[in-house]
Amino acid sequence: MNQEIKNTSASSVQACQNCKNDFTIEPEDFHFYEKIKVPAPTWCPECRLQRKLAFRNERTLYKNRCRKCGKDLISMYRADGPMTVYCNDCWYSDSWNPMDYAQEIDFSRPFLSQFQELFYSIPVVNLWHPQAVDSEYTNFAAKNKNCYLAFGGKESENIRYASNSSFTQDSQDLSNCNNLELSYEDIQCQNSQKLFFSKYSDNCSNSYFLYRCRNCVDCFGCANLRNKQNCFFNEQLTKEEYEKRLKEFDLGSFENINQGWDKFHKMYDQAIHKYAQLTNTVNCTGDNIRNARGCKDCFDITGNDSENSKHIIYAVQGVKDSYDSYGMPKVERIYEALSSGFDMMENSDYAFTIFARGSKNIQYSINCSVSSDLFGCVSLDKKEYCILNKQYSKEEYEALRGRIIEHMNAMPYVDKNGMVYKYGEFFPAEFSPFAYNETIAQEYFSLNKEQALENGYIWRDDDVKNYKIDLTSENLPDHIKDVDESIVGKVIECAHNGGCNHQCTKAFKIIKEEFLFYKNLNLPLPRFCPNCRHHQRLSQRNPFKLWHRKCMCSQEAHAHKGECQNEFETSYAPDRSEIVYCEECYQKEVY
Repeated sequence: MNQEIKNTSASSVQACQNCKNDFTIEPEDFHFYEKIKVPAPTWCPECRLQRKLAFRNERTLYKNRCRKCGKDLISMYRADGPMTVYCNDCWYSDSWNPMDYAQEIDFSRPFLSQFQELFYSIPVVNLWHPQAVDSEYTNFAAKNKNCYLAFGGKESENIRYASNSSFTQDSQDLSNCNNLELSYEDIQCQNSQKLFFSKYSDNCSNSYFLYRCRNCVDCFGCANLRNKQNCFFNEQLTKEEYEKRLKEFDLGSFENINQGWDKFHKMYDQAIHKYAQLTNTVNCTGDNIRNARGCKDCFDITGNDSENSKHIIYAVQGVKDSYDSYGMPKVERIYEALSSGFDMMENSDYAFTIFARGSKNIQYSINCSVSSDLFGCVSLDKKEYCILNKQYSKEEYEALRGRIIEHMNAMPYVDKNGMVYKYGEFFPAEFSPFAYNETIAQEYFSLNKEQALENGYIWRDDDVKNYKIDLTSENLPDHIKDVDESIVGKVIECAHNGGCNHQCTKAFKIIKEEFLFYKNLNLPLPRFCPNCRHHQRLSQRNPFKLWHRKCMCSQEAHAHKGECQNEFETSYAPDRSEIVYCEECYQKEVY
């Protein structure tokens, strides 16, 4: 039952319409909803996020063909799917007009049903990679050059197998990294070069297996170091001693790298963990937030001058006065938006949008750019005062928009699971043109087929692929010195061989640029396909969720008697084994 939740000066506990769990709407939340003139949500934050992410397919790519020019292409839409796919050149050309698909409002039917028909009738672009150069296999990435299977991020060159990584060169297998060079297998690292197998480390170089280190050079297997050089598992060595130890370890061996990971994880378990990675922030909660004020329950907020936002994930250039959105550059006053915003342009006042760019006052719209005052529109560019892609005068638009909102409340859309969608809810997940296991929802809210179908999602079984396997992962040479260029193009069986829930491709190939990367940096060949490697990195980061906890420090030298009494919100769940400290105790321990 979709009940209208009234504004209040006190917190309100509500049962999520979807999962039935309770969630709290705070007075500050009601103030935001009132300011942007939307009702309070009936779904909890986690269910709202899962619903949005079911519309974003980053990594599942297919061979397809442009339905306009006939050119073969790579697409995030499968050839046997419901969408009409155009290549980049045709979709952005003047050879077709999305206004030709305009629909009249039918007040005898739910508005969202009519919007779904419009959405499915209009051509879609094969991939989102504007201004890409020689980067055919990239998606949700802008201004990349010579990149391969890089998803999310912008302005990188010669990177492969990366997600949400920007301003990076000649690197590979990265997750949420920025400004790296000649680096490999890193998670949320910044401003570093020749950094390998590391997590949450900044301004480091020529180093391996680091955890939360800063300004370190020539270090191996270290945690929580600052401004150090020639350290091996936090032991200070001379330059000669360090170089000897590093040579003995022999990083070109896959077996040795596995041993390095085992030692790294033991070091990680014994290390002190700061409750959250908050850099230059004021009054913020969440994790991996930089240069922000008043951002609550937010994750992966980088760039500059983010403020007064909540439930925001992956914003790269400053987000202000916004709630419940994923994947954006600079935006203001947006709510329940996915992948919306565009560099150096106005992006404001979006609600219930996907791929809104350079616009303002856009609601219930997909793929619209450089426009204003759109409601229920698809693929419009440089338009204003349109509803279901039909042009109206300003006065007609405002009157009809108000009437539609009343209609959405009086005759809401009801999905196949009985969820009620009045005005104020994001699109039903059953509108997504993607199967659940094609999208990043599967990465953060993993389901099996039965669970996905039970929850009303689409599921796509793997295509039957009769690969002719040239090499199993067990038969790959242990050391990169024993690998020659003949490995390029060989079909290698993934070590998981589909026996996981990681969107495993079962087999993979080594491309020439990748081979040279391993050879030049003395790194062994991987044993898993790119998707499984991606999921292994995801498993090492904390969830987009917070728990209220107390500092675990009991060292009296840290200016408290007995256990520290400081409390905080952290993404480390209470049942985890890590030793979690507050900011004050962490600083006293590390510096």
